[in-house]
Amino acid sequence: MKENIHPKYQDVAFHDTAADHYIIVGSSLQTDKTVELEGKTYPYFPIDISSASHPFYTGKQSVATQDGRVAKFNNRFGKLKA
Repeated sequence: MKENIHPKYQDVAFHDTAADHYIIVGSSLQTDKTVELEGKTYPYFPIDISSASHPFYTGKQSVATQDGRVAKFNNRFGKLKA
């Protein structure tokens, strides 16, 4: 591999601010902020949503019980046959 062409790869602390949950992931993201977790200092990056707070992953997603457009169309005009 060529020297000095690759970005610095390091562990970064992503903070889900909606659920107050930290995720440590390897990334080449560069940031000036740092946070100390479990005795180690990590670069810090806040995020709005992750699997810890997204309604689909937490099971809090509401499912619409209404029929879709095609079903509504068939209910309206399905009886009219030429």
